[in-house]
Formats: sequence, C-alpha cells, structure tokens
Amino acid sequence: MEINDLTPAERRVWDAFPRGERVDFLEEPGETGSGGADWGPERTVRAEVLTALLLGGPTAEGQVAGLNVRGARITGKLNLKYAVVEHPIRLRACWFERKPLLYGAQLRVFVANDSTLPGLTANTLRVDLALRLSCCRITGPVRLAGARIAGGLFLRKAVIGIAGPAEEGQEATLQFNHADIGTDVIAMELTVHGQTRINGATVGGQINFDDARLLAPGGTALHAEILNVGTDLRAMRLEARGRVNLTGSRIPGQLNLAYARLINPGGVALRASSCVAGEVWLRNCPTIQGGVNLRRSQFDMLHIAPETWPGQIRIAGLAYRALSPHVPAEQRLPVLEREESGYVPYAYEQLATAYRTAGDEAAARTVLLAKLRRHRRTLPRIARFWGLLQDGTVGYGFRPLRAAGWLLALLITGSLAYGLHPPRELKQGEAPEFNPVFYTLDLMVPIISFGQEGPYAPDGWYQWLSYLLIVTGWVLATTTAAGVSRSLQRQ
Repeated sequence: MEINDLTPAERRVWDAFPRGERVDFLEEPGETGSGGADWGPERTVRAEVLTALLLGGPTAEGQVAGLNVRGARITGKLNLKYAVVEHPIRLRACWFERKPLLYGAQLRVFVANDSTLPGLTANTLRVDLALRLSCCRITGPVRLAGARIAGGLFLRKAVIGIAGPAEEGQEATLQFNHADIGTDVIAMELTVHGQTRINGATVGGQINFDDARLLAPGGTALHAEILNVGTDLRAMRLEARGRVNLTGSRIPGQLNLAYARLINPGGVALRASSCVAGEVWLRNCPTIQGGVNLRRSQFDMLHIAPETWPGQIRIAGLAYRALSPHVPAEQRLPVLEREESGYVPYAYEQLATAYRTAGDEAAARTVLLAKLRRHRRTLPRIARFWGLLQDGTVGYGFRPLRAAGWLLALLITGSLAYGLHPPRELKQGEAPEFNPVFYTLDLMVPIISFGQEGPYAPDGWYQWLSYLLIVTGWVLATTTAAGVSRSLQRQ
C-alpha cells in the first residue's frame, strides 16, 4: 500500500506504528466503541491498512513497533487468518464494521477492551501473552475453540450475543471449548445471551464467573463437560438461566456457587455427574429451580443447605467427606426422599458417614434408622411386618432402651395381675412361695428360670395373659438379639 493512499486518520496510525505509540481518536474520557457507527472519516481507519501494518509495516531501529489505537471506526475485515504477527495489537474502544478473522493466527497479544464487534472468529488462535475483551459489546458469536493462550483470557463486564429466545440448533454464543489457557479466565460480570461452551478446556489457574449472567432459557447456559481447572471455578452470585453442565470436570480447589441463582424449570438446572472437586459451595443459594444431578461425583466438602435442594435430585454414587452446614439429621433426610431413581441405600450411608466425620454419632444413627425404614417399604408384606416389629420394639437396634421399656411395662402388668389373682398350685405343699414379679419374669424370659412357672397354673383370662407374656418375651428377645447383632456389624 502506498503511503499517499492513506487518509489523515490512517496516516496518524501509520506514523505511530514503528514506535508503538498510541493514537487516540477519543473525543471525551470514558467513551467506548458503542457509538462508532456514526463516527466520521476523521476517526475512520480501513482494516486493510491495519493488516498491512501488522504484516509488513515500517519499523524504527531501537523501537518496539506495535498497533495501539483508541476510539477508531474500523471498516472492512481485519483478516489475519493463519498470520504470524510479532507486534502487539491494541484496539481499545473501537468500533468494528465486520468481525475480525484471526483463525489459526499466531499473535503476541490482542487487546480490544471497550470495543464493539459483530463477532470474533479466532478458532485455534495462538497468543503468547493475553487476549483481552473486557467491557466489549459483541453481538455475534465469539469463536475461540481450540485456542492456545499462554497468559489469560479476560472477558470482564463483556456483553456477548443479543437478548431474545434461543433458536433450536443455534450456535453457541461464547466458545472456548478445547482451549488451553495458561493462567486465568477472568469473566466477572460477564453477560452471555446464549450458550457458553467451554467443554474440554484446560485452564491453568482459575475461572472467575462472579456476578456473571449466562442466559439461555430452556437450553444449556454453561456447557463445561470434562473441564480441567488448575485451582478454582468461582461463580458467586451467578445467574444461570438454563442448564449448567459440569459433567466429568476436574476442579481441585473450590467450585464456588455461593449466592448463585440456578434457573431451569422443567429441566436439569445443575448437572455435575462424575465430577471431582475439592470444596463445593452452594451457600445462601435460593432453592434451585430445576433438577440437580450429582451422580458418581466426589467432593471433599459439600456446602448446601437443605432448603437449597430442588424437588428432584439424582445423587446415586455421590461421595463427600464433609457436609455443611451442620444441621440436625431430620432436616436432611427429606432430601433423600427426592431421589429420582427411588431408594438409594448408599445415599443414607454417605450421609451417616458425614455425620460421623463431624462427630455427631446420634445423627448418624438417626440416618441409618431412616435408611432401614425406607428399605422396609421395598419389601414383601411379611418382611415389612417383621421390620415394623423390629422398629417398634428396638428401633432396628438403634433404640435398645425401647425394648427395656416394653419389658418393664409387661413386667408391671403381669406382676399386678398375678399379685391380685395368684395362679393355683399344681401340687399342694410342694410349690415354693409365690412371687408375682419372678413368676412374670419366668414367663417373659425364655432362657432364665426362677422356679416359679412350673409349680403354678393360671386359669381363665390369666392363662391367656401368660401366653401373651411368653410370646411377647420371645419376640422381644429375638428382635433385640437381631438388632444388637446388626448394630455390632455396623461397628
């Protein structure tokens, strides 16, 4: 391109390039690229001029050349497809007529903060330092699938996509699936209208979605299957309208969804099955609107209040070492009733283990008792009756004092009845002195004998009372032995 073909605005950019000096077209502080469509020729630069500079522009000895422009209206397409660019690209607060094409390019750094773009195509892009799109307004898809960024990806306060109902088969609005980010993804207060797809991505540091809004009602708001994060995935105060899918992800630090609003009525709001994470925080979250699927996941700590769980959950195979906040077992047990696949014994065992880890043995026993009661509903009628008997007498071994109470009540009843109406002697003068208490014990205790039962024979309804005491004694002894045996096996 001949220098004589340049407009005054383009000449300013051309002359500043060899020294990497900034060319500022801004007319007032804080101006962004949102109004760039109306900017005049005094701040209009053709994209082909910028391409010519980046691929073969003039340089100055002892100076670092670079493109550094603020507040320009860039017409045409900035086409750097497959290009290798050694110079930094900084196009802040600019307005782009067409979406930049960076497919397969190799860049040092690309900065477009506060700019307005119709989209960005940068699949398999290579960036040595960082890609900065903070505070941008991007109406079309941002394609960064397979990108390799040695530094960080910055999307803070960016707005991507156009609000409106999603169409079936619509392309994901923000894509950096299978990307490799060397340090962090900083996306606080990001707004995405449509799907955010980051499945298969590897991030060396953290992903920060604090205060972000991911809006894909009826669809998938965040598609992050098999995501690998070096430290944390933060999404405090996240608003997600649509499914959040973290299936198979690996997050060694925190998965922090504190204060988040997960909204996908009629579908799954949070799917994190087969996920491995350190601490999972759902602290102070309103009730999740939609299902939750945490099957086969492993967490060191799970922080979720009982009222945060939705009406339908899937937690078969979910393992966690600690559970908080620490609330009575009676508040958490109704949650296990919401399991979509029905009775899952492991869910009760896992909850009991968490209470034992916290040192609350009484709560652990309450959970295991609830497990046996839930299991009883799945048994045939006869087996349910036997379970009901064990529950009512000794609480399946968890309530041994209950059996003592039954025995004491029967002992008092028998002692009073036979004390007021002693049974007749079978052989006069040969029977020991009658004692109503030990006579009742002889009837009730099937093993020990005090020598009172044999010499005496009750009649009438007192005889039927003796039968009742004998049968009840055997039942209590059998159920107590079964309950104690089960309790010892658990220990």
